[in-house]
Parts: sequence; C-alpha cells; structure tokens
Amino acid sequence: MRRTRVITAVLALAAGLLAGTPPALAAGTAKAAAPHTAAAAPLAADTYTWHNARIDGGGFVPGIVFNRSEKNLVYARTDIGGAYRWQQSTKTWTPLLDSVGWDDWGHTGVVSLASDSLAPDKVYAAVGTYTNSWDPGNGAVLRSADRGASWQKTDLPFKLGGNMPGRGMGERLAIDPNKDSVLYLGAPSGKGLWRSTDSGVTWSQVTAFPNPGNYQQDPTDTSGYASDNQGIVWVTFDESTGTSGTATKTIYVGVADKDNAVYRSTDAGATWTRLAGQPTGYLAHKGVLDAKNGYLYLAYSDKGGPYDGGKGRLWRYATATGTWTDISPVAEADTYYGFSGLTVDRQHPGTVMATAYSSWWPETQIFRSTDSGGTWTKAWDYTSYPNRSNRYTIDVSSSPWLTFGANPSPPEQSPKLGWMTEALEIDPFDSARMMYGTGATLYGTENLTNWDSGGQFTVKPMVQGLEETAVNDLAAPSSGGAQLFSALGDIGGFRHTDLAKVPSMMFTSPTFTTTTSLDFAESNPGTVVRVGNLDSGPHVAFSTDNGANWFAGSDPSGVSGGGTVAAASDGSRFVWSPAGTGVQYTTGFGSSWSASSGIPAGAVVESDRVDPKTFYGFKSGVFYVSSDGGATFTASAATGLPSGDSVRLKALPGTKGDVWLAGGASDGAYGLWHSVNGGAGFTKLANVQQADTVGFGKAAAGASYQTLYTSAKIGGVRGIFRSTDAGASWTRINDDAHQWGWTGAAITGDPRVYGRVYVSTNGRGVIYGDSSDTSGGGTGGGGGGGDPTPTGACTVTYKITNQWTGGFQADVQLTNTGTTAWSGWSLGWSFADGQQIGQLWNAGFTQSGAAVTATNVSWNGTVAAGSSVSFGFTGTWTGTNTKPTAFKLGDQNCTVA
Repeated sequence: MRRTRVITAVLALAAGLLAGTPPALAAGTAKAAAPHTAAAAPLAADTYTWHNARIDGGGFVPGIVFNRSEKNLVYARTDIGGAYRWQQSTKTWTPLLDSVGWDDWGHTGVVSLASDSLAPDKVYAAVGTYTNSWDPGNGAVLRSADRGASWQKTDLPFKLGGNMPGRGMGERLAIDPNKDSVLYLGAPSGKGLWRSTDSGVTWSQVTAFPNPGNYQQDPTDTSGYASDNQGIVWVTFDESTGTSGTATKTIYVGVADKDNAVYRSTDAGATWTRLAGQPTGYLAHKGVLDAKNGYLYLAYSDKGGPYDGGKGRLWRYATATGTWTDISPVAEADTYYGFSGLTVDRQHPGTVMATAYSSWWPETQIFRSTDSGGTWTKAWDYTSYPNRSNRYTIDVSSSPWLTFGANPSPPEQSPKLGWMTEALEIDPFDSARMMYGTGATLYGTENLTNWDSGGQFTVKPMVQGLEETAVNDLAAPSSGGAQLFSALGDIGGFRHTDLAKVPSMMFTSPTFTTTTSLDFAESNPGTVVRVGNLDSGPHVAFSTDNGANWFAGSDPSGVSGGGTVAAASDGSRFVWSPAGTGVQYTTGFGSSWSASSGIPAGAVVESDRVDPKTFYGFKSGVFYVSSDGGATFTASAATGLPSGDSVRLKALPGTKGDVWLAGGASDGAYGLWHSVNGGAGFTKLANVQQADTVGFGKAAAGASYQTLYTSAKIGGVRGIFRSTDAGASWTRINDDAHQWGWTGAAITGDPRVYGRVYVSTNGRGVIYGDSSDTSGGGTGGGGGGGDPTPTGACTVTYKITNQWTGGFQADVQLTNTGTTAWSGWSLGWSFADGQQIGQLWNAGFTQSGAAVTATNVSWNGTVAAGSSVSFGFTGTWTGTNTKPTAFKLGDQNCTVA
C-alpha cells in the first residue's frame, strides 16, 4: 500500500540535508571545542528525559532476528530508523542506535543484524543507508558485548544500503555458529563477500568468492539508487558440519544473480562453487537451513524488492544428495508476486512458512507447510470470489490507525494482513509465536499453532517502542485539545492529544501519503492547514476544530506536491508554496487560489504570528515579505543570508516582525539569524556555528523572551540546544546517548510546558524531551572544569535501566539542591558486589576496586541551583547487583532518591 517510503525519505534528505547541510560538517562529539568566536557564550547542561510521542511503527521492518540459544532475545532492524531489542517483560522494543550522531546519520539504516548464539550478549549490526551519493559516508559494522546498550565500530571501505532496493533480502551478516569469532558480510555494489576472524574488529574480502552479483533494479537510473548492483544478499551456515571451537565447514551464500544465485563452500570458506542444478531466472531472497532434516529452503522472486516482484518460487535443496525440489505452494502461472519471508519451526523443523511479500492486492499472503514443503495451506483463501475465508483474526486496537481509515470492497479487507512482508520468523523456542514485518508495522501472534488445528490464530501489532516515522514538520498550539501536530512521511501525520497514547487515526479526508508541511492560526488554533503528496486527489486540507476533522481544499493548476504552507495568525487566509507551480494565496479555505507576485516558485513560506496580513518567504538567499495577505511579496534588503535552500524560518508568537532563520551550508553562510523588524535586516548569532531548525516554547520563569530551541552546532558540539535569553547563551539538552542521527527537519517547544521540546527525526519518529530544570535556571553559565564548589545539598538518583546475565546499564542523575551554581563536580560512590564499569558517557570516570569517581566533562560542569546533570554507563556484575546506597559530591554527602 505504501510505496513512497524510499522516495520521501530520499527527497527529504536530498533537498533538506545533502544539498544544504552535508552531515560531514558536524562534530558529533561529547566534548565542546573552543568557542567559535570571542562572542560565543559557554555552554551549560541540563538533564532531560526523552520519549517518543507514541505512534507505534510507521515504517518498513525488513529483518527480525531471534537468538537461537536464549529464549526471548529478539532483535529487529529497520531501513532508516535503527535497530531494536525485544523486552519480554513489557512486550516492547528498546531502541539501540539513538547514539548515532549527525556526522554518521547514515548509520541509522541497518542492512543486517546478527545475534551470537554462543555468546548471547554479543550482537552485530551492518549499517549504512545509501550506496550512492545521497549518503556521503561509508558503511560500518557495529559490535556490542552488552546486547546493544553500547557499541564499537569498524568502518568499512565501501557503502551499505539499509534503505536501498533489495534491503529485505538477507541476512547479509552472519556469525559462525561453531566459532563465533568468524563472521561473514555480503556487500553490495560489486564489493563481494567479506570475512572477519576477530569478532568483527577487522574485515577482509574473501577473494576466493567468485561472484559479486550483477542484478540491478534499473540499470538506467542515473542517480545510482536503482542501478546499484545488489550484491551478496545472504549467508547461511550448516552448523552440523562443524564442532565447537572450529569453523563451520559448509556455508551457503546467496548472490543477486538470476543465473547463479547460490554458492557453497565445504572447506570453511577457502573455496566456493556454484550449486549444481539450481533454478535460474530468479533471485534467492532468503536461504534458511534445516540442519536436522538436511534441507536448505530458498525463497525466490523475479525482483529484488521490497516494492517490486511479479513472479516467484519456493525450492528445497537436499544437502546430502544435491536434489532440488520445487515446493512452491501455487503454480508459477498463478503467482503475481515473489516469495521472500521464510522461516523454519526449530521445534518442529518440518514446519516451514513463507510470504508472498509483493502481493499488494488484495494483500499479502502467508503460506504454511508441516511436511517440509510437500503440501501447503494459506492464511486466507477465496470461498466464492470476492469473498474470503481467513485462518486468522487481526486486532489493531493498540494501533487503530493501521486501518488507514479505509473501508474497502471485497476481496480487500481492513486492516490488512500486511505488505512488503520480507521478515518472517517463528520463535525457535515457541512454535506458537511468530513475528513478521510489514511496510507499516511489526505484527505477531502467540497462538500460531491454531492454524494446524483448524482454528484461527490472532494477529496483533507487536511494535510498541519501535518508532519508525520520518518527520517533516511539527506544530504545538497554545490551546485546544491537540498537544502536537506532526507531518510525517508515508503515513501522513497525527494529532496527539496525549503523547503517551497512540492516536486513533492518522490525518484523513484526504489521507496524504506524505504530509510535507502544516500550520495553525496562532490566535485561533482551531484552524489548521496541512499540505502533502497524494497520487491522485487534492494536496491541501483544512480543519476548523483543532485538527480533529478535516476537509479538502482545491488545488491550483499545476500542483504536483505539498511544498510548504502558512496560516494567517487569525486563520482568515493562507499562503501556499506547492511543488509544481508558484506561490499561491487564498482567503477562506482554499476553494480558489490566486498567484502571489514578487516571490519565486519553491520559496519556503511562513506567517507572522500577530499580523494576519503579514507573510514571509525565503528562496536562494533572499528574504521576502508580504503585507497584503500574500498577494504581493517584496524582496528584503537583508544580506548575508544562506544562498542555498536548506532553510527553516519561524516567526515568534506574540511579537510582530520577530523572525528567526536557521540553515545554510558548509561552503557558505550557515547558522542562526534573527530579525526584529520583519525581515528588513537580520543579525547572525556569533555563538552559533551551524543551525538547521529553530522553534519556540514557553518562557522560563522570570524570562522576558520565549524559550528558543534549535538543532545546531554550538561551542563545537552538535546537538539539541535551548536558550531562555534570546540566544545570548545556550544549554545543550541532549547527550551523546540521545542523538537520533539527522534532526534537521523541524523542532518546536511546547507553549504550555516550560522545557518541553519536540524534535523531528528521519526514521525514529517524533522525540520529545522534558527538562528536570522546571524554572529555567540552568541556562548559561560557565563551561565546567575545576573542583566542585557546592554550597548546599545534592541529591542522586541511581537507576538500573537494563540488566542481563553478567551485564547491566545504569543512569545517574545528580541534582544541585543548594543555593549557588557549581562550576565543576566530582561524584564518588562504591559498589558493594564487585561491579565494574566498562563504558561511561557524559562524564569522565576512574575506578579503583569498588570505588568509583565520576567527574564533569567540559560542557556539563556548570550546574545551576535547582538543576541537574546526568550520565550513564554499562558495567558487569556477578551474583548480585546491589545499587550503591551512598554518594559524595566532593566531601559532601548527597541524599539518595
């Protein structure tokens, strides 16, 4: 159903990131460098707690990996939104790659995952988003010894494509089940097969492997996206051909080559041969081995997926005899889809399941065999067309928007069983549990075996905590039932009335595939407008009840996409800069539009938040102003603004003519500008080196200016920043564990809650943060260093956030409950049970025996009275893991909360 994910993500990056703000510019380090200019104010720090505004899912889940030796240890990978680990106790997912920074934004695309069954604490991720120029960085293999709580990285000499065609094939990364220091990685782009013999630390090409692949989705694509060679697509070991501690002898490798899809080594990778007698004309998306019965199962499609695929087959290869058997559940002539999802029930290896991943209409199909592919049954079948009989029931009450507001005619049903179903896994410890990925969510069942007894199994979203939307715009009104409006790729967007609850429905009437921009009338927040992309239908919609209900406007001639839109402060008129034609304005609700003059097509538009007839625009270094409701615009005389179009501008609520502009590029002007005269002139903030977004929130207590928020580089540090004094000083409010890759599309504070900020991500959904500094006293101040000088009490909160056999993760929050600011701090405690810290972030540390001392780093040494600072760490434990009961700040005892 949703085919635009790759396009929206790529276009957002190409237009908003790659053309204007190359991520290679960002620092992404924990410590601040020297101030950019003499005028730069030193940074303070504040402790924030971070959450997602719950949507649950929203994107493609191409891979699910169960550990084969430990029950309930499960990972999921996404194409642009990182990796996740399953938490059985809460039945939620924990994000594992939020620490990916601005520089390495491409590493939020995960092309493969591998969980070590010999040492379950170890997990590996092959990361990189695009193999063409859209991602300027190479791929990497990340390795973790604490289940993804922390990572070490090995950069690769080539790119990886977590969001490229063929990303649902796999797994490309595999661990030798007998000798886990040996790993293999299949590379795209003709780079071949790679191997590590030191647990992923170093990698070298397997030069003996004969075929780097040759399949391209579209060889004529000049962008390099669809024309990339999809390369080596999966690696599977036959664990029965090895013994513990020695490398497995037999390895199967899948190659994107329709004539030569499967290769085998029987000497631990020294030599390789093409499997004789194999089928041709198809790509092998998956190769799953049943070592007990000696069968290699293969799912074939005529295309690489995940969107395309018109024909497919399932084959079984007998590893002992070399016999190939076509076990396809339907005749080739009856397929209009390819096969990809493929799994074996490890408790009952004769049970095999597969998906028709590219069956878009009426929806996906799932097949099941209990006799090693001899016979099959379907998840649904026709009784008398178009009527259907389903072996399942589907309950989306936890994510009701998965109906997409649809009421289709048979044989379509709502909600759908799925589409793009390339990930399908039966729990190796529980035959009744299965998980599978779709283009919009991750579904699962816990009574799968009802299928075989003639009953129905229940499908439900198993996706809470896995947030995978690309965010284009955000708006937080000062009144009304909506706390937040979001403009999203692929699923349109949402009205959140409770950030902790999944909204009942996305924006509908019309339902955009992607919403590109939205706005509300500042003095009349009941009036809301949004614009977006739709294959056929209007590209603009309005609401008069605070976004609860919507109606479509009409399109001016030539509109091909959403562009940007602005609502007058009183909701009386709107200015729209759509794709495909020039800037337009309307009075009322878009029943007719008139062309604006004096402003070029493609300009970004914004409204003054006080004067309903004043609108602003920006294009190619020129700022434009309209004082007649958008009918005519005049170019401002302001100079020195960014020459490119990677710019966001916002007008301050409550003050006419107060405008902020963020954006630029490394090869020209780049930063944050402020105008107090309606754009006639701008002042560049000297203490901001780079900025990509700007937004406003509730003012701090006693402050004379609303709180500013930005995704920026300040003091040499890339991060999310807050200012309560109109940008004179800044507080970094995120930390190295919470970076979320690229955050350059949108940011806004909450006008009702001081300190709350909403941050856009490109694949991790809508992030919001709440401050421990409820008064705003933490802004500004010194840069840290030196000995702590507390003059009052301190409080420490020590929280174990995750624990597993032999390891744990903890967060520590230190609060200044005294009356004066600290200009540096040093916190000491002792472990009672021999715990040892392995890695600690947002502080320095030393440990001698049981005694630990954590000290500030340069950017978080200043802690104002009433403010807090936090740090986290991973460590090891044996026996018990008792929390420390006493902490000292220098010589002063702290209260333990």
